[in-house]
Amino acid sequence: MSSRNNSFHEAPSAPIRFGAFIAPFHPLEGNPTLQLRRDLELAELLDELGFDEVWFGEHHSTGVELIMSPEVMIAAAGERTKRIRLGTGVSSVCYHNPLILANRILQLDHMTQGRVMMGIGPGQLPSDAFMMGIEPRKQRDMMAEAIEALVPLLRGETVTLKTDWFDLREAQSQLRPFNPNGIPVAVGSVFSPTGVTLAGRHGLGVLSLAAGDQRAANGLAAAWATHEKVAADHGHVAERESWRVVNQIHLSTSTSRAREDLEFGVLRTTRFLETFSDTELPWRSTPHSAIEEWTTNGLPSWGKIIAGTPQDAIHRIEELVDKSGGFGTFLYSIADCAPWDATKRSLELFAEYVMPHFKRANANRESSLAWAHSNRALHLGEMAAAIDEATNKYSHSSSHSS
Repeated sequence: MSSRNNSFHEAPSAPIRFGAFIAPFHPLEGNPTLQLRRDLELAELLDELGFDEVWFGEHHSTGVELIMSPEVMIAAAGERTKRIRLGTGVSSVCYHNPLILANRILQLDHMTQGRVMMGIGPGQLPSDAFMMGIEPRKQRDMMAEAIEALVPLLRGETVTLKTDWFDLREAQSQLRPFNPNGIPVAVGSVFSPTGVTLAGRHGLGVLSLAAGDQRAANGLAAAWATHEKVAADHGHVAERESWRVVNQIHLSTSTSRAREDLEFGVLRTTRFLETFSDTELPWRSTPHSAIEEWTTNGLPSWGKIIAGTPQDAIHRIEELVDKSGGFGTFLYSIADCAPWDATKRSLELFAEYVMPHFKRANANRESSLAWAHSNRALHLGEMAAAIDEATNKYSHSSSHSS
């Protein structure tokens, strides 16, 4: 008797959840109304394609990262989607009173029936902080103070806490979380150990925002080790399942076509990167040179994009798994460089071929085909014998009747 072999190769600690990260990056030449509407369309498409999460950023200057309120986007996306989880990626907590911010998140948690996630960061753009009179060197300390208040407030607890920028007196939200397990919270991490340290201290998840940068990618394992140690020191268990890793991606049916898609808008979308450079960026001379830089050395702040086929994406994610030791969720960061139809097609290819590889969605199908192939002689022999038997039986029956 034959038996099926259900074994298959699997990368250790490979991600089993997938999401998208919408900063967003919209070129200044585009229609801002349409750009924001398309971000909501993307949330709908991601929901239909089976992505697990989508995150919306918060920025207040430079004109490119156009979403100023991730909460507003979540409210709109929540009414357009059915199952996908919706996160702030990230809330710049230094810009908000912790009680007001916690209240908005808790209200959204109920409006979406428990689909909200909260990402926490100090605020990325120094121009944002300048407009609000906040010194960038104070932002990480301010984030640490905000987390001290936000974590218990999101649990429905009462907080009394005074700092030099907020004063909470018996503060409590009118709502508790929709789900008994509460709202998932992750702290953004780029290069410094601030994010992973604060996440470990409070038992929160980690959101690694710059995995495309080679330096950040090489430091993933060390960052997680720091997180694990701090978590243990504060009585928490660091869970790799709550670790999210972000990398920019654009896919097509060939590498050349993926690069061609990106050349369509790369100079428009990356125009704002010169804002953070003291000199003109030489790679911005042509779309081709920009794509070459982006896919080899990586761009400032963005790192290297995965521009190619679904197999290229699988290979890169497996590299990140090896470098990090494993994480729970991979987030596909969307750079608005390709034509709209190509952007949507890229997401479809990722959902069709990349996600099933890591989720082992086709393991039983592969096992079934392998089992049928290994037993083909037996099965085909029995089928041939059955055909011969039926032929003899019914031929005899037909001649007897005549």
